[in-house]
Amino acid sequence: MRRIAGLPLALALSLCCFSPPHAARAQLAIGITVNAAPPPLPVYVQPPIPAPGYIWTPGYWAWSDDTGYYWVPGTWVLPPAPELLWTPGYWGWSDGAYAFHAGYWGPTVGFYGGISYGFGYTGVGYEGGYWRGGSFFYNSSVNNISNVSVTNVYNRTVVNNTTNVSYNGGTGGTTVKPTPQQLAAQNGQHMAATGEQTRHAQAAMKNPALTLANNHGHPAVAATAHAARFSGAGVIAARPGKPIAAPPPRHAQTATGHALPTGHALPTGNALPPGHALPTANASPAGHALPTGNALPPGHALPTAHALPGAGAHPAPAPHVAPPASRPQLVQHAPPQPRAAAHPPAPRVAQAVVRRPASPQVSRPAPRPHPAPRPHPAARPHPAPHQHS
Repeated sequence: MRRIAGLPLALALSLCCFSPPHAARAQLAIGITVNAAPPPLPVYVQPPIPAPGYIWTPGYWAWSDDTGYYWVPGTWVLPPAPELLWTPGYWGWSDGAYAFHAGYWGPTVGFYGGISYGFGYTGVGYEGGYWRGGSFFYNSSVNNISNVSVTNVYNRTVVNNTTNVSYNGGTGGTTVKPTPQQLAAQNGQHMAATGEQTRHAQAAMKNPALTLANNHGHPAVAATAHAARFSGAGVIAARPGKPIAAPPPRHAQTATGHALPTGHALPTGNALPPGHALPTANASPAGHALPTGNALPPGHALPTAHALPGAGAHPAPAPHVAPPASRPQLVQHAPPQPRAAAHPPAPRVAQAVVRRPASPQVSRPAPRPHPAPRPHPAARPHPAPHQHS
């Protein structure tokens, strides 16, 4: 989904521009475009007219970045001035997206995308009534006016288009193009939606039941007799039908970054590797930093899992956390029990060699039980020479 500040330049120059609340030229456009096609129009009946003088404004799908598509129910409203008719808003395909063109009041009905909203809005013009002499005449074949006494009534059959497509152009949209008369009408004097219509649309946006994600294309309040009144008498529900999937709203998309929350900064020189944010419970408390001289030797970085414990979980004082300065390597690989440093490496090596009797390079004591066998021949007396008498 995407939201832009305005419609494409070609469309803005030819069809629409922003309009203040008073009379203005050209069609209203609120500058919102959506990549996903609007849902089909729900099927519903028209609630009874509240009183003579009201004009029917059909319901439509609107868009919010927070909730996605939501339904603005059709309702009866008073025109801002006599002799004015309502041109409904519509979605139109433009520049690879669906752009919404807001409705407006004018002396004639302009182009509204060929969307068949019903109740006199057949897609071209308006067949629900007309103005004459400052009074509005109602076509009883498309207006529910049986509950009030209206003298300005006529009956004319209107052929309604049965499609419920809610957008013009693109894939599956209507193919109706504006006529020269419609272009002239939308370039004439216009008036924006009334305050009552604005409050009605805002109330619909805040109602969770009207979002497409919750009503699946069949809102419980498809139409209402009074603007911004979504309960009680005069509320009409849409007919049930096949559920319609809702595209995700813009603000529900997965975030691309994970900023480190405030207050989770690590002390200087103890930054964790990228992608390993320090949780709140594992933050190094004040006063528990490593003493001077106990920095790890080069190439022995502290692993992420060995972060200093929080003050709430391990309240041990600093002298028990860091080993003596004479053995800085014990910060990373501390033995389970302290060992006195009175045995140098050399005696341990000699002892290990002694335990290997098969080594030919090590001298060992003589195993013979008689310590002096060799001097025996030397001590033996030689026989005296034979003497002749």
